[in-house]
Amino acid sequence: MNTIQTIIIAIVEGLTEFLPVSSTGHMILAQGIMGVKSDDFVKAFTIIIQFAAILSVVCVYWKRFFRLNHTPAPENATPFKKFIHKWDFYWKLLVAFIPAAVIGLLGKKSGLIDTFLERVDVVAVMLVVGGIFMLFCDKIFNKGSEKTALTEKRAFRIGLFQCIAMIPGVSRSMATIVGGMSQKLTRKAAAEFSFFLAVPTMAAATGLDLLELFVMEDKSWATTGNIFLLILGCVVAFVVAIIAIKGFVSFLTKYGFKAFGYYRIIVGGVIIILMLSGVSLSIVD
Repeated sequence: MNTIQTIIIAIVEGLTEFLPVSSTGHMILAQGIMGVKSDDFVKAFTIIIQFAAILSVVCVYWKRFFRLNHTPAPENATPFKKFIHKWDFYWKLLVAFIPAAVIGLLGKKSGLIDTFLERVDVVAVMLVVGGIFMLFCDKIFNKGSEKTALTEKRAFRIGLFQCIAMIPGVSRSMATIVGGMSQKLTRKAAAEFSFFLAVPTMAAATGLDLLELFVMEDKSWATTGNIFLLILGCVVAFVVAIIAIKGFVSFLTKYGFKAFGYYRIIVGGVIIILMLSGVSLSIVD
């Protein structure tokens, strides 16, 4: 992977991380189109720059991300409940994060996640399937209310939806936003919670990948060039994501998912046609 390829993949990540079109899927497609073959470093690179893009949430929403609940706790609450009441926002993020942490760790150990990350055909099919679903999901779930409170149960259910996004092409953003809407949250509230939930989720995934890289016996990936590419990719993805995130919330609130559904169907359909025509988009040697 060279500098130009790194910048392009990072731009793709920054633009698509918060869109319901699958940033992982688009990075895999970008790799396939540019002929970037998958190896331990490239796999970790795609995860780590996603975390860099996710950090834009902390930057854009920092006043809402770093907050405590200063309202009085119920008088009959236990000491634990009083503690949870104060840290209510982070507690619900943790509850929503648990399903992905458990299933993600199992999928990583079994090798299923890494296998999926090498399958362009899986990405294409899931883009189409997800796109078709998105044409109708606004009508199915568009019953949200600004009065709906985000309870622990609702947070956990949103976390279960997030697990579906471990299949590349599904889109973590789409899965969690739809999950929020299924729990009667408004599109805006569901989107914002999806952004916040991405921080611990991608932090854990990044930490796991970095740990695996550094404990590997083969340290051939740890070249000055690769470290430079990793830093460059993180910076580009972070900056582009900051620009993209505000526009997405506004667009989603006003227009819903349908436009993204058509986009997914077109992109996925084109990829399937190309592959059936014999065009190689494989990222595996």
